[in-house]
Amino acid sequence: MASRIDRSLVADTALRLLNDVGLEGLTLRRIAQELDCRAPALYWHFKNKQELLDEMATVIFRRMADDLTALDPGDWRTFLADCARVQRRALLEYRDGAKVFGGTRFTDDSYAGPLERAMRVLVAAGFTPRAAARAWFTVNTYTMGHVMEEQSVYPVPGGERDPVYDLSERARRIEGHPLATEAGWEVFGDLEAGFEAGLRAVVAGVEATLLPAQ
Repeated sequence: MASRIDRSLVADTALRLLNDVGLEGLTLRRIAQELDCRAPALYWHFKNKQELLDEMATVIFRRMADDLTALDPGDWRTFLADCARVQRRALLEYRDGAKVFGGTRFTDDSYAGPLERAMRVLVAAGFTPRAAARAWFTVNTYTMGHVMEEQSVYPVPGGERDPVYDLSERARRIEGHPLATEAGWEVFGDLEAGFEAGLRAVVAGVEATLLPAQ
């Protein structure tokens, strides 16, 4: 048994198990087995799985915070895109990372510093504070959504493509629908290139719709 079980140990253990069992298989009972303790002991720290997911998301953010803080703020477009790249890399380290991260509530205010810095970069570039917040949120949600789709194609970090996403087989199944077939090659083919293409479109849209005319 772990000598001292606290929230940090439980969350770290849960993140470590995530790649093995996925989000659906991650239970307080399974974590308790890993820690060699009884499941009720964990309820002192987390009343339910959602509270655990909130803490896990907070830990993921803390782990990416230094990389966010180190980004060059010189050009707001590059800065905003680099924020998305940092987030994507961090979420792809964990099986179902985007599902863990999305829709959860941070359990501390460690996000405030990186968010404040990002807001300052955007406001200095001419965005109003509200437009800056919308720009940040739009890029953030695009990134989470894209990673969620990526993790459907490659469920385990560094693992094989799910056979469901065999594009040749998909093309055979929907033969006679050439544009739908082409869409599959674009969306589910080169995921890295696809993320970058979408990111360029999102940042361009942010500039066109949220940045006041200079």
